[in-house]
Amino acid sequence: MPDYAEPLARLIQEFKRLPGIGQKSAQRIAFHVLRGPREEAERLAQALLDVKDKLGLCEVCGNISDAERCTFCRDAGRDQSVLCVVEEPYNVVAIETTRQYPGLYHVLHGSISPLRGIGPEQLNIHGLLKRLEAGEVKEIILATNPTVEGEATAAYLSKLLKPLGVRVTRIAMGVPVGSDLEFADEVTLMKSFENRREL
Repeated sequence: MPDYAEPLARLIQEFKRLPGIGQKSAQRIAFHVLRGPREEAERLAQALLDVKDKLGLCEVCGNISDAERCTFCRDAGRDQSVLCVVEEPYNVVAIETTRQYPGLYHVLHGSISPLRGIGPEQLNIHGLLKRLEAGEVKEIILATNPTVEGEATAAYLSKLLKPLGVRVTRIAMGVPVGSDLEFADEVTLMKSFENRREL
């Protein structure tokens, strides 16, 4: 790495800590900040501090919120009988972009991964069970990622929740729209056949 002045080198190092940002990208961002006006840097710094100071987790679902309850939990117009369980808050954003899901969410903040030392106790499962006590929830949609950890989490939750008398479903998985079958791996094709539907 070239020798940069200490403040610039430190800024590059901090940007490199961000996911998906390597050395070159970190340098470009750092030089952009350096060349820009001080007010721009102050707005960036304030936005970073505001994220840490003004955001927390919804007391009901665990989603990111600037109040005790997130916008979804506060919305009386959403279907209170359906809960979509996701691994992370950014999964909520992905589902919301479809504008097809009318229910509520529950964020686990991870997935079961014995190799990383993450068990059910580290996830927001207790909060999910607490929400079911009221008896309003009729269906739980498991929308964990289609990974080994996501599948293990879905299987664990299914075994835990089905005896409680609530309908438990799993999002369908398979070949993405617009892709060719020759590029799909065997697990994706297997899931596509398992989740086929009648036309």
